[in-house]
Amino acid sequence: MVYTELGDHSTALRHYQRSLQIEKNLGKVLSVSNTMNSIAGVYFRQGDLEKSLNYLEQSRQALETMGDLQGVAMVLSNIGAIHKKKMDYTLALQCFQEGMDISRKLTDPQSIAYMAIEIGLLHLDLKEFTEAIRNCTEGFTLAETHELLYEQKNGCSCLYQAYKAQGNGNKALQFHELLTEIEDSLDLQEAARMLDRMEYAKALYTDSIANAEAARLMQIAHEEEVEKKNKTRNILIGSSLLLMLTAGAFFSRWRFVRRSRDMIAKEKERSESLLLNILPEEIAEELKQKGRAEARNYDLVSILFTDFKEFTQTSEKLSASELVNEINDCFEAFDRIIDKYDIEKIKTIGDAYMAAGGLPVPSESSVRNTVLAALEMQYFISRRKTEKDKKGEPAFEMRVGIHTGPVVAGIVGVKKFQYDIWGDTVNTASRMESSGEVGKVNISQHTYELIKDNRAFQFESRGMIQAKGKGEMEMWFVSRSVLA
Repeated sequence: MVYTELGDHSTALRHYQRSLQIEKNLGKVLSVSNTMNSIAGVYFRQGDLEKSLNYLEQSRQALETMGDLQGVAMVLSNIGAIHKKKMDYTLALQCFQEGMDISRKLTDPQSIAYMAIEIGLLHLDLKEFTEAIRNCTEGFTLAETHELLYEQKNGCSCLYQAYKAQGNGNKALQFHELLTEIEDSLDLQEAARMLDRMEYAKALYTDSIANAEAARLMQIAHEEEVEKKNKTRNILIGSSLLLMLTAGAFFSRWRFVRRSRDMIAKEKERSESLLLNILPEEIAEELKQKGRAEARNYDLVSILFTDFKEFTQTSEKLSASELVNEINDCFEAFDRIIDKYDIEKIKTIGDAYMAAGGLPVPSESSVRNTVLAALEMQYFISRRKTEKDKKGEPAFEMRVGIHTGPVVAGIVGVKKFQYDIWGDTVNTASRMESSGEVGKVNISQHTYELIKDNRAFQFESRGMIQAKGKGEMEMWFVSRSVLA
C-alpha cells in the first residue's frame, strides 16, 4: 500500500504478487480476494484496464465461493467503474444494478446510496437526465438520512449537473449551494484527520530519535567490549560489518524521519490555510489552541446585507450555468471588497450576502469601512449592469442595508462549523436592506449618528419608514461626498 501511494507501481505489484502466492498456499480465500483487489487497483492507476478487470473478476469468483455478498457488491461496483471508463455503458449499468440488488438484500444503506448515485452518474453521462435525477435523488436522500457525507457530495454534484443540463436554474443553484456546504464539512473532517496524522508522525519522529540514541549507546558499549576483550581480527571485521549494516538502517530511518517532518510541515500549512478559509484568523487560532472557541458579545458591530432585486425574474432569463457564474462573479467581487476594508464575511443565503465590520477584532474605523464597502459594492453592480445593458444581456440590480449595534458571535454546529452572529442588530440590518432602494445604500439612524460628521459621506434623510416587524424607523441614504 505504501509503494502504491508513493506511485512506485512496479515495486507495489512485486510485493502484492508475493503476498498473493503466500495467501494461496495457505488457502486464505478472503486474503487472496483482498490482494487481488489491490493488484487490480494498481493496474487501474497504470491505465491497464484489462488486467485490472481480470483480477477483479477473479476476486469476484472467490467472494461468491465464500458467500461474501457484501464483498461481491463492492467488487461489482469496481468492475462497473472500469466498464464505464471503457465507455461500455451497458455492461457498466448491468454491474451497478447487480450490486444494487445485492445491497438491497443486505439492507446496506451506504452501499445502496453509493450504487444509486453511480447509476445516476452513468445516466448523466448518457444525457438521460430524468433517470439521472431519479437515481441520484434516491441515493442522496438515503445518504442524507444516514449522514454519509461523501455520498451526499456525489449525489449533490450529480443533481446539480442534471438540473443544470435541463435548464432548471433554481434547482441547480439549490444543489450547488448545498454541495459547497458539504465540501466545507468534508474539508473540516480532512483537516481533523491531517491534525491526527501530524500528531502520529510527531510521535513517530520522537520514537525514532529515542531508538537512534539507544542504538548509539549500544554501539559505544559494543566498541568498549571489543577493545576490552581484544577480539581477533575476524571478530573485529564481523563487528565492523554489523555496525555498517546498523548505520545503514539508521540512515534509512533518518531519511524517513526527515521526509516525515517535511510532510508534517506541508500538512500543517494546508490545514491552517483550510481553517483560515472557513473561520476568522483569531477564531481559528483559538480553536487550534483550545479545541473550541467561546461565543463573544460585541457592543458595536456594523451588519451589512445585500439582496438582488427581482432575482427570480432575472434568473429565468439565464441558463443554469449563466446564473451560477453571474452570482459567483458578483460574490467574488464582494469578497475582494470586504477584504480591502477589513470586514468579515459571515455567509451567503441564496442571492443575499451578509458581512460585518468590527469583529472578531473591534475597530474604531469599522463603521466607516463597512459603509465604504457597501458603496463600492453598489458601484460594482451599477457598472456591471451598464456593461450588460450595452450587450443586451440581463443583469442584477441590488439593495444594500446597514445597521450598527450589539451582537453575539460564535461557532455553531458539530457537523458543519460556521462562524455566525445573532441579535436584534442582525434583524434590523435586514430590514434596512428590504426597506432600501435599488442602487442605494440605506442606513439606520444609529449608524448615521456614528458617521454623520465624517466628511467622506453625504446623507439624504428619508424620514420615518415603516419596517416589517419594527414599526416606523428613521432611515438615511448615504453616498460618497464630492469633497472626499
